[in-house]
Amino acid sequence: MTSQRKATIVFCHGIWADGSCFSKVIPALQADGHEVIAVQYSLESFEEDVAMVKHTLNRVSSPVLLVGHSYGGATITASGVDERVAGLVYIGAVAPDVGETVQDQLNKYPSDIFSRVEVADGYAWMLPNATEFFCGDLSEQEQKLVWATHFPPHADLFTRCAVQRTPWKSKPSWYILCLQDHTVHPDLQRWVSKRMGATVIEVESSHVPMLSKPDVVLDVIRKAAAAVMEKKDTLAYSS
Repeated sequence: MTSQRKATIVFCHGIWADGSCFSKVIPALQADGHEVIAVQYSLESFEEDVAMVKHTLNRVSSPVLLVGHSYGGATITASGVDERVAGLVYIGAVAPDVGETVQDQLNKYPSDIFSRVEVADGYAWMLPNATEFFCGDLSEQEQKLVWATHFPPHADLFTRCAVQRTPWKSKPSWYILCLQDHTVHPDLQRWVSKRMGATVIEVESSHVPMLSKPDVVLDVIRKAAAAVMEKKDTLAYSS
């Protein structure tokens, strides 16, 4: 049986970011022949964000590899139960189980960045010096750009992230573990990735390896996309 076309890659961003945070990896994946789209959601409520991921899945071809960064790990967990999703890639991300919220997970291993966050008008804003903990391995110029464009979440977003099922218990998953991360603690990343049974790839990076180490992120996504397509072809052949 000949291999089917390549998997679609759907990116889900974290807080203080939008879909453009994947701009260093999207062009290469498109050049490889993948259909690629980055979900743009509001960070106003978890339910609305997950709904937007599902709306996006309706706009692309399956099978889909969902890629979630940081809080995006929660949105891909909640939406990854969709039958069109063949696998999941987590980048320095949370991965709640049923009954857990993102805040529950963050409380297990507190990180440095939240000492440099200001809540105002109901939103959580990074202070200018927070980029040291968010993207400290980028150049000073890039850090200033990240801060100037950062997208604040609603202040209670993390306390309302409830998932109904956990697709990482039944679907293949990969985890990029950021060893110099001061936003999602590396020990939390170790804990969630071990619980998931994910294929773990460690990288010496801040919280944003897709910006500071894009070649590593690309390599993981390419291998994950190839693996889910190989599995799909194997299942189709055996049936």
